[in-house]
Amino acid sequence: MSQLIKISIILVSVFLFGGFIGFIVSDTSISDLISNGNSIESSPQNLKQIDIDEYVDISNSEDINKKRQELINFIWKSNSLPSELPIVETNFIDSRFSDLTNLQKIEKITLQMEHGFISNSYLFVPNDGNEKLIIYHQGHSGGFINGKQTIQDFLNAGFSVAAFSMPLFEPNNQPTENIENIGPIKFLKHNQFVLLESENFSSLELFLSPISSTLNYLEKHYGYSEFYMVGISGGGWTSSVYPALDTRISKSFSVAGSLPLSLRNVIDDVGDYEQFHPELYSIANYFELYVLSSTGKDREFYQIFNKNDPCCFAGEIYKIYHEPLKKFISKFDSGNFDIILDDTHTEHKISENITEFIIQNLLNS
Repeated sequence: MSQLIKISIILVSVFLFGGFIGFIVSDTSISDLISNGNSIESSPQNLKQIDIDEYVDISNSEDINKKRQELINFIWKSNSLPSELPIVETNFIDSRFSDLTNLQKIEKITLQMEHGFISNSYLFVPNDGNEKLIIYHQGHSGGFINGKQTIQDFLNAGFSVAAFSMPLFEPNNQPTENIENIGPIKFLKHNQFVLLESENFSSLELFLSPISSTLNYLEKHYGYSEFYMVGISGGGWTSSVYPALDTRISKSFSVAGSLPLSLRNVIDDVGDYEQFHPELYSIANYFELYVLSSTGKDREFYQIFNKNDPCCFAGEIYKIYHEPLKKFISKFDSGNFDIILDDTHTEHKISENITEFIIQNLLNS
């Protein structure tokens, strides 16, 4: 089958997926439980809680391990997480961060990936540290320079910080790749990644491999006792998915990052390609990813929603699954899931209140 035909099939599949998104994953009929129509603005009192057992095909730790393995096999076409080590530039200088306090040094961590994609992340090492590291992941609003204050807050609390931007966002590159029968394509948006999908490559690598590679480096060269993860928006999506794959992340906090697909009833919640990637969510729907990110010894996963978020995932529709999923996860030997609603502002951000909650949660663990 020619590359053009393969691409055409994928594009048609994605189009159909957009129109029939509820029928591809196993959380399809939830919208039927919303008694006041399909609007995310429905009153929370009108939202009936779902039966999680209908949507989660996981009963025990063996099921968790099996589903995690299936995800790894699909994303990396391998039986294990990537073992690659990145290129590291120590004592790196970026004048935009020169005024950070309690900062000993910055290391620039670079991973070169297929199709010319390059990930650049920064490791911020504090002078007075607590031997714990937070992976901070920015979203679609720009590079992690936009999270400078959050990074500073984490440094002040003694955490090292590994800061990431999403693919295509500064300081990452925007490569041009020659696509068979199409020609050179400059990649500017995540939705273009459908053009790269093949039997041998998943574009999800571009989002997730940089984190795995950085953790490999940190394990080899630093003695951190814990790895945590915090993300906003698209970075919140990454902070939902990556901990489901890698149990080295013990606690993760996703701010305005995702909703189960069948609860995305306004256009702003649909998201980019990675948010509704057909093959990914046919292996594990969002409920199941939340289970994988929450369960395990000393593991916790928190979803945080901004009630009045002008971007996405606003409101209180999460109440349809919050308590049922929390109760479902409590049946396992270890692990915890919870959702927090932030109604203290009207922005798409990690608020000071949530930053303080995260810091106190991690310092007390």
